[in-house]
Amino acid sequence: MTVKLAGSRRLAGVAAISALALTLAACGSSNAENGASEETAGGEESAALSGTLPGAGASSQENAMNGWLAGFSEANPDVQVSYDPTGSGTGREMFLNGAVMFGGTDSMFDEEELAAGADRCYGGEVVELPLYISPIAVAYNLPGVEAENLNLAPETLAQIFAGEITTWNDPAIAETNPDVELPDTAIVPVNRSDDSGTTENFTEYLAAAAGDAWPHEASETWPITGTQSGAQTSGVVSTLESAEGTIGYLDASQVPEGFGTVAIGVGEEFVPFSPEAAAAVVDASPATEDATDLRLTIDLARDTAESGAYPIVLVSYSFACSVYETESDAENVKALLTYIASEEGQQRAADPSVAGSAPISEDLRAKVTAAIDQISVA
Repeated sequence: MTVKLAGSRRLAGVAAISALALTLAACGSSNAENGASEETAGGEESAALSGTLPGAGASSQENAMNGWLAGFSEANPDVQVSYDPTGSGTGREMFLNGAVMFGGTDSMFDEEELAAGADRCYGGEVVELPLYISPIAVAYNLPGVEAENLNLAPETLAQIFAGEITTWNDPAIAETNPDVELPDTAIVPVNRSDDSGTTENFTEYLAAAAGDAWPHEASETWPITGTQSGAQTSGVVSTLESAEGTIGYLDASQVPEGFGTVAIGVGEEFVPFSPEAAAAVVDASPATEDATDLRLTIDLARDTAESGAYPIVLVSYSFACSVYETESDAENVKALLTYIASEEGQQRAADPSVAGSAPISEDLRAKVTAAIDQISVA
């Protein structure tokens, strides 16, 4: 991976993505001049902010990020902030190449990327904050089936996506849905075609919970060739909508209207997705072994038997540098992350009309705030 330092090259990268970014431009001039202060989105007084703040990454965060950027821009109209939902892998690459100053990722930075981050971050390091918690829904397009949720055991789900269970009235599906009239419609599994943190989270769940029914390792790249697929979340949705019998995995906030979703077998019960069920599995999960006070990474308990916990959860991280080239860049990033982590920001994303995500706990917010406070200037 080639890593370019920020500066003139970073500005070139910003220009390159500006046409693609979901930009919330400044909608008015600041009332604060000559060092005057104004109220930030978090309700605190600080020096007026201005400048350009480009971001990119996980498409799963798109709806939440639109809400966060709108809220941030209401209080900071002189900051031109944007987010390009290009996918987790591409977002991390753009960040390490200096094209963006922050981003979102559904999978953690690996060792090579963290090493490259020291150069990109002016001798600092990558900051990873778990600020978007959402269930990954398994959605299906099966008109005529009146059940809002079909109950599937982990092994059955794995066999469906492995192409081994091929019709909707298969005995393994019928056994856990005795009151549902299932058609003999062919099952068409749909996966992400691009490198995706959502894919990594989903395959990590299958590898942990489905046993021998899923012999593949967790990966950002779908491990089976010749499948139906779509690029980014929007491509998966389009493919799911294109034919009856399709089934795919995607951020729960973006399930098409009218689609059914799977209730996952957990212990002796079947649990449908919800923000509360997603939060339950996160609360039951420890930090990763390499977590630090700047990298608040979580080792999700995918094979949990905890009652009421939905284990196919996406913990999507906001990432940034611990060190920036200019005071303006550092303060803009700190202000945005502070808003995203705030109670107001988390509640905004939790609104079902925005993203329906699970708000972070007060304990996690305190750790996140301590990490943000460490962002500084070279």
